[in-house]
Amino acid sequence: MASTTSTARLATTPALRRLYVVRFAFAVAWAALLLVSGSDLTAWVRLLLVLYPAFDVAAAVVDASSARVAGPVKGLYVNMAVSALATAGVAVAGASGVADVLRVWGAWAILSGLVQLLVGVARRPLGGQWAMILSGGISALAGASFIRSAAQDDPSLTTLAGYATLGGIFFLISSIRLPRPATKG
Repeated sequence: MASTTSTARLATTPALRRLYVVRFAFAVAWAALLLVSGSDLTAWVRLLLVLYPAFDVAAAVVDASSARVAGPVKGLYVNMAVSALATAGVAVAGASGVADVLRVWGAWAILSGLVQLLVGVARRPLGGQWAMILSGGISALAGASFIRSAAQDDPSLTTLAGYATLGGIFFLISSIRLPRPATKG
């Protein structure tokens, strides 16, 4: 049984590695687009803001389907629900103003960060999860910062680009740190 579980975990890692690389590329591209688009809530910026948590839902769906090989990680289903609510919340907040977007984004960053931390802890046997654990903790702290910054006189969305980039880097680190199956030679 133990070797079957180890084999299933190793079978999961290539899919997880690919997903982490895609998440890195998406986060960096999204951050660059947000930075060049500015902080005004134009239709384009609102679309970008909604796209990020929607992508998180899709990534969690892919992650959950690949995780079934080694047993489901229930936190991924929680993350899907939290990110789906954030997608709707950001869409509504985008019509109200930057401060409201930052409040919704902050709440989402806190909740999804805590979920990411818990999923990373649950996946420790896979290896390469310390970056996900750290990223989850940082996300929760950043979320509190976004909520605080919403109370400033002139809140800005540019901090979200840094948040996305750092999260993407953590995904890249995890993709590199995941164990690779031994090759027969």
